[in-house]
Amino acid sequence: MATIDEQFVMYIVQGIVENPDDVKIERTEDDKGTLLSLTVNPDDLGRVIGKKGQTAQALRNLLRALGMKNDAHYHLKIVDTDKEDGVVETTTDKKSEDVETTTEETVEKSSKLADKTRAELADLDDLDI
Repeated sequence: MATIDEQFVMYIVQGIVENPDDVKIERTEDDKGTLLSLTVNPDDLGRVIGKKGQTAQALRNLLRALGMKNDAHYHLKIVDTDKEDGVVETTTDKKSEDVETTTEETVEKSSKLADKTRAELADLDDLDI
């Protein structure tokens, strides 16, 4: 059975992504706290990270609030299954919050999504309603 932290992250992420069945969370504990490794469909990676990492940062803020309530320290690692090393971004402590965590691949994927959205909006502008 999933713990409250896993259920919490799962609920939020499944609401963001287009492929909620592909969301997986692996939980490990050590002396530094609890590490939640989040894996999503590669097409949804940009949605989970967000522009300049804002969505990922918001997830971490919510996890920090949950940690305060449960007297725990959570770390979130978002795993990219397309990359060789597999890790897109990770946090180790509160000092790393201000570090921009997006990668060139993520920015490229977000750009493609933005271009697709612009094209769809342009098609809507052509309609006489």
